[in-house]
Amino acid sequence: MQVNSEQIPTEDLTNPQQMPDQSRSAGSNSPGSARGGSGRAGSGRARGDSAVVDLSTGDLEKAAALRRMKRLALALLIGMAVIFTVAFAFQKQFPWLEYVRAAAEGGMVGALADWFAVTALFKYPMGLKIPHTAIIPRRKDQIGESLSDFVESNFLSQEVVQDKLASIDIARKAGTWLSAPGGAERVAKEGGAIIRGAFTVLNDDDVQAVIEGMVRKHLLTPPWGPPVGRMAERIFADGHHHTLVDLLVDRAADWVEANHATVNRLVSDRSPLWVPTFVDGLVGDRVYVELSKFVRAVQSDQNHQVRQSIDAYLTDLAQDLQHDPAMIERAESIKAQILGDPEVRELASRTWGTVKTALLNAVDDPDSELSQRFKGAVRDFGTRLVNDDELAGKVNAWIGDAAGYLVNTYRSDIAGVISDTVARWDAEETSQKIELQVGKDLQYIRINGTVVGALAGLAIFTVAHLLFG
Repeated sequence: MQVNSEQIPTEDLTNPQQMPDQSRSAGSNSPGSARGGSGRAGSGRARGDSAVVDLSTGDLEKAAALRRMKRLALALLIGMAVIFTVAFAFQKQFPWLEYVRAAAEGGMVGALADWFAVTALFKYPMGLKIPHTAIIPRRKDQIGESLSDFVESNFLSQEVVQDKLASIDIARKAGTWLSAPGGAERVAKEGGAIIRGAFTVLNDDDVQAVIEGMVRKHLLTPPWGPPVGRMAERIFADGHHHTLVDLLVDRAADWVEANHATVNRLVSDRSPLWVPTFVDGLVGDRVYVELSKFVRAVQSDQNHQVRQSIDAYLTDLAQDLQHDPAMIERAESIKAQILGDPEVRELASRTWGTVKTALLNAVDDPDSELSQRFKGAVRDFGTRLVNDDELAGKVNAWIGDAAGYLVNTYRSDIAGVISDTVARWDAEETSQKIELQVGKDLQYIRINGTVVGALAGLAIFTVAHLLFG
């Protein structure tokens, strides 16, 4: 529906308080609702023949300018009609008025022809359904599809997008911003908001169930014996267990040295009652001395028989964990005792609770160690992007490749947004909205048509008069 000066009262376009009390469907997908015209300060509504259009402040100004241009074009047409009437009436008394009549006649023809052409874009001229008129409301969907194809073919191509991104040098621009004061703080702030939002959305029970499922899948379901045996075999083969053996032997030597009385008491407690006490003392001292010699020998000799026996035992244990079904079954039994259902659930609960509390405390405190480390890492990364040509090149190449992939894969879907959106618009309101944007310039066609028509009419009449008059 064309928005012209006759259809839109002046007060409807300039005074929002005098707008008609009409509302459109809340779910409208028309251009007016998409732009949110009715929700902006200073907006108004224009009333056409059968549609109500939401107008923003800018649209009101454009509507007023369009109305002025239409009045000017109409005034020129009326002026040409008046001149034609006067010249036609008095041309016999004043022959030179024939030239004026011809110019006015050509001006009227040009004005009417261009009025028809401009009007036919937006509506049926005078309501007559003449073929190839009301082009925009009738062919709205085809125009949207053509625009979509044009954008897809000329803008959404991998070469165009990658060339544009390469000329921008996004990596260094991002690095400059990240390394500048406030950049890292902004990233940390937004990151904290994302974490808080994620924790708000996530259900604790669901997360714990996921953790529990992962523990069962990756920790409980696979048998422990073979992997533990393989790891132990490598440790024992490399001799890493010797440090632990040395520690145990040293602690044993220290205990023997500090517990002479304890050894004597143990010997006395286990001897028959008929054995004299001094004999118990002699036996106890002897046992203590031999025990001390034995422990010191194990402690000083890395190839002692006890050490070799320990090595052999551990090596056999590693092999049994990998290949002995009975030992593997014992390992599984131990695993089941350690990590039963209640223990797994408690582990999942503690893990999630600890992670959640730690992250929330860290993001809520800008001076926390995690926040400071994160900001420092962001600033360092930004500085590297600015100063490291190789890194900046890699980042730019990655961004270009990612954008190229997205364009190649989803170009039809992206361009389809245009055609789908236009298809949802109301035809009449779309026509009105477009006319508000370009109608003022189109009125110059009517004005130019009037002037050119007048000059053409005058030229044609003059040439004809000279040739045949």
